[in-house]
Amino acid sequence: MQNYAIYMDASGDIDPVFAARNNIKIVPMNYTLGDEERLCSQMESPEVLHKYYELQRGGELTHTSQITPGKYISIFSKELEKKKGVLYISLSSGLTQTYNSACLAARELAEDYPDVPFCPVDSLAATGGMGLLTEAAVRNREAGMSVEENAEALRSLAGRICHFFMVDDLMYLKRGGRIPATTALLGSALNIKPILIIDPAGKLTSVNKKRGIKTALKELALAYNTHRDPALEKQYGSRVYIMHGDAEDLAVMEAGLVRQYNPDADIQIMGLSPVIGAHTGPGMVAVIFYGTRISG
Repeated sequence: MQNYAIYMDASGDIDPVFAARNNIKIVPMNYTLGDEERLCSQMESPEVLHKYYELQRGGELTHTSQITPGKYISIFSKELEKKKGVLYISLSSGLTQTYNSACLAARELAEDYPDVPFCPVDSLAATGGMGLLTEAAVRNREAGMSVEENAEALRSLAGRICHFFMVDDLMYLKRGGRIPATTALLGSALNIKPILIIDPAGKLTSVNKKRGIKTALKELALAYNTHRDPALEKQYGSRVYIMHGDAEDLAVMEAGLVRQYNPDADIQIMGLSPVIGAHTGPGMVAVIFYGTRISG
């Protein structure tokens, strides 16, 4: 087995048992909750996430900060100094400039460590999509792929991970500039739940809208069944990440709907990290799986 470090940043979510067993490392990310600046450097516990989303419900505003090239250099140089290569899986370039910062750091690190590879990968994903890609990275490493070969394989796979999700409170998307204020106000008044995706370019796009949570959850399960790829599942497993913003009851309901279409689905239910949750708010539910991406 090849010996190199695998990192993803804290905007990703992954089964913590799998991450610990395979020594997956996290690049910390800053976020603010009200006037308090916090650091997310691990998969947060359900207790921490519940308190976070409760404060959001209470009106505390949340924001996130991008990772700078200097931060990457500080973190990854410690690995490269030990002559150990690094594979880094970044939040989608369609959502943030983080990947571009990683590429700037890579060019500088290559000058100081020309014989030790540092390979940043644009996941074109977020949250559990990054988890799926990281799980694939581990399997590739175990199969003997070099860090460069692994990075290339992940770049080919990145666009085959689907994200379908709904949000409960449209005002979080409005604050992030994703939808106009008038749309958010009207949608909230009519109990409209938008169905959103991460499109082939890694950008957030609205593809549908449903009235009421239960109808939206059924739409997510239908999207899973319509767009899943059995061939990819055969190669990489039938793992499905169901993420939620402090709405485990809805996530469990969604898992039941998914299993109606695929009883063999390997479902991992997880609370959404504060970094992504800052932009989607409490009550969000996502279904993330291997399949065929669509455009908005």
